[in-house]
Amino acid sequence: MLIHFTTVHPRSDTRIRIKQVASLAGALEESVALYVQDDKGNERDEARGIDVVDTGVPSGGRLARMTKGAWRMYRAVLDARPSVAHFHDPELIPIGMLLKLSGIKVIYDVHEDVPRQILGKHWLHPWIRRPVAVLVEGLEWSAAKLFDGIVAATPTIARRFPAQKTVIVQNFPVLAELVLPQFTPFAARPTHVAYVGGITAARGAREMVKAIGRVKDDHVRLQLGGTFTPTVLEDEVCATEGWSRVVAHGWMGREDIAEVLGNVRAGLVVLHPTKNYPDALPVKMFEYMAAGLPVIASDFPLWRSIIDGAGCGLLVDPLDPEAIAEAIDWVNEHPQEAERMGQRGRAAVEDRFNWSHEERKLVALYKEMVTGQ
Repeated sequence: MLIHFTTVHPRSDTRIRIKQVASLAGALEESVALYVQDDKGNERDEARGIDVVDTGVPSGGRLARMTKGAWRMYRAVLDARPSVAHFHDPELIPIGMLLKLSGIKVIYDVHEDVPRQILGKHWLHPWIRRPVAVLVEGLEWSAAKLFDGIVAATPTIARRFPAQKTVIVQNFPVLAELVLPQFTPFAARPTHVAYVGGITAARGAREMVKAIGRVKDDHVRLQLGGTFTPTVLEDEVCATEGWSRVVAHGWMGREDIAEVLGNVRAGLVVLHPTKNYPDALPVKMFEYMAAGLPVIASDFPLWRSIIDGAGCGLLVDPLDPEAIAEAIDWVNEHPQEAERMGQRGRAAVEDRFNWSHEERKLVALYKEMVTGQ
């Protein structure tokens, strides 16, 4: 039996459930389960051939999750005695170490450059962010020496871990997922743009809304999918210039996302130049490309190499709403060129930026770890 477990991510998490767990269930003979904490109960996902086990949410908020919730998860995974336990939250590193000391093979899946991410955590006092980041980086490095494998979401993250046990499994889209019948021919689409994902200040929430208020055509709308963090940001942004041109969908399922992306003319990914984002590979950028959309993206060197290399979008200063608005205007004023950008982006995803390539690396890691092949 193989177990993926998380106390932070939802059971619907795309990287964990839809990509990794489903791929392993389809490629390996062992049973695969996903352990979560959400009080939604156990379920059997027949379509993907996996069991979802709910260990229950402890009362008490974040601290309770990191202590009582982590211990509850440890007991549940230990009782199951899987051949491999694969966890997805840095706060579970101590639990991973305990499982390893109990004779279970352990994989740490590093979704984010956590030490750099901590430096931007709004709920940590600014004075303690750097000491906590240093502490976490040291903990990750020490634990990595004990764990059997590290799965890193980007090459930048991978460089922080021992090369001999680290596999880069990038969060590229599943090709078939964003090619659905509801896609409207590009020329027939409304002159809307989309952003889908977590909505935060550092991900350009304010700038996107201000930008949509400054585009030339009053009919252009920003299709905004996701939830605001923190919630007070929503109140602030709702009072911002341009909010009247926003269609706020809230949290969206995968089919809803596909429907939105199939009926707009560009995708926005204008993350701020924080310590973490310039070297990140946001899945939403590749999902826009997979959907055949031109991308309007932050002008970071890594992103420039991808966008310019594929000829699939426009690069802007993410802190400048006027520059973002001008890029949106360009897309709508040059629909044929924009459509060709989207086609080139889709071709790049089909060629190299897709989950099938990453799936093979993950399955190979497991085959070597479980069967020695």
